[in-house]
Amino acid sequence: MTNSWPRISLGELLRLERRPINVEPTKHYQEIGIYCFGRGVFHKMPRSGLEVGDKNLFLLKEGDFILQVTFAWEGAVAVVSAAEDGMYGSTRYPTFRVDESRCDPQFLLHYFKTHEGIQQLVNICPGSAGRNRVLSIKRVPEVLVPLPAISVQKHVVARLQALAIQIGEARALRQQAAKEAGALVASETNALFRIEANRSWPTKSLGEIADIRAGVTLGRRLTGRTIRVPYLRVANVQDGHLDLTEIKEVEILESEAEKWKLERDDLLLTEGGDWDKLGRGTVWEGEVNNCIHQNHIFRVRTSSPEFIPDFVSKYVGSPIGKAYFQGASKQTTNLASINQRQLKAFRVLQPPIAEQKRIVSELNTLHAKVNALKRLQVSASVELDALLPAILDRAFKGDI
Repeated sequence: MTNSWPRISLGELLRLERRPINVEPTKHYQEIGIYCFGRGVFHKMPRSGLEVGDKNLFLLKEGDFILQVTFAWEGAVAVVSAAEDGMYGSTRYPTFRVDESRCDPQFLLHYFKTHEGIQQLVNICPGSAGRNRVLSIKRVPEVLVPLPAISVQKHVVARLQALAIQIGEARALRQQAAKEAGALVASETNALFRIEANRSWPTKSLGEIADIRAGVTLGRRLTGRTIRVPYLRVANVQDGHLDLTEIKEVEILESEAEKWKLERDDLLLTEGGDWDKLGRGTVWEGEVNNCIHQNHIFRVRTSSPEFIPDFVSKYVGSPIGKAYFQGASKQTTNLASINQRQLKAFRVLQPPIAEQKRIVSELNTLHAKVNALKRLQVSASVELDALLPAILDRAFKGDI
C-alpha cells in the first residue's frame, strides 16, 4: 500500500447508527444478508409473525456501511444501495454512517476487498474461525484506512467500477461462448444423425444389440467371503466423459467380482438425475482395474458386431437420444429416472460400419476442438478472477 496517503482511524470515519423498529406481527419484513469477500448484498426470505417488542430488526437506509458481525473477518462488508433502502437487518448487521465529507463509502468498501483490508478486520475479530470469531465493535478504531483526498477517492472508485464492468462483460462473453460451443456440438451431432441417407438405414432396439445390467446395490448385507473393489458412482459418469477424481471402494462377495466387473468398450449410462442430464454417459476404456459400478448406473455391453460401441454411445448421447429418455422417463419436480425396459426399447440407428466410423471420427474431432476451447475459457476465467484483486492492489498503491 502507498505510504503517501495518510492513515485514518476507522473510528473517525464511522458512526454507529441503529434504527430499531416497532414490530407488527402481521407485517412482512424484507431482511438482507451479506456475502463474504465484498461480493454484495442478497435478499433473504421476508419474515413475518414476529412478536411485539422484538428488538432484533433494524431499519436500513441507503449509504449505510455494514460490518457483518460473524463474518467480517472474511470480508462480509457492504454499502446499502437504493434498492435496499427501507429493508431490514438483524443485530448481526450493525449499521454505520460514513463521514462523507472525508470518505467515499464505496472507497471504503473497496479497501475492505483488499488483502490488507481483510487482514485488519481479522485483527478486530477475536476468537477462532467460524461463528466463534466475532467482530468487536469497540476495536473498530484500531483499523487504519489509507485515505487520500476525497477527489482522489472518487477517481479511484470510478476507475474500479469501470474496470469491474469490463471484467463482468468479459465473463459474460466467455459464458456465451461456452453456451454457443455446446449448442454447436448438439447441432452438428443432430445433423450427422439426420442426414438424407438415414432414411434407408435400419434401426434396432438397444435390447437387441446389447446386454444391459444395473450395478451393485450399496449397503447390502453380505454372507460369505468378501473383497473390496473400486466402483463408479453417478458423480463419476458425466456427459461424454468420466470424472475419476475420486474413486470409492465397496465390499462385495468374492464370487460376484466377475459378474459386476466392467470391461473395455462398456457403455455407462446414468439411471437418473436432473432431467436435462438424464441418460448421460460415456464408454469405459478400462481406466481403473477391477472396477464395478453401482446400481444407479447401467452397463450397456454391445454384443452385435454390426455396431461400434463408440457409435452407440454417441447416438444415445445425441439430442435424439436425450429427447427419447426425457420423454420416456419418470419425472418429479426436477428429477427424472429411466428403467431397463425403457432403455432396452430405445431404437438405435444402424448405418454401415464404415459410416459409423466416419460419424464417430467427425464427432471426436468436433469434441476435441470444443474441449480445447473450454480449456482456454477455464484459463481465461482464472485470469479474470485474479484480475480484480490485482487491480485493487494497484488502486490502493495509487497506481490507477
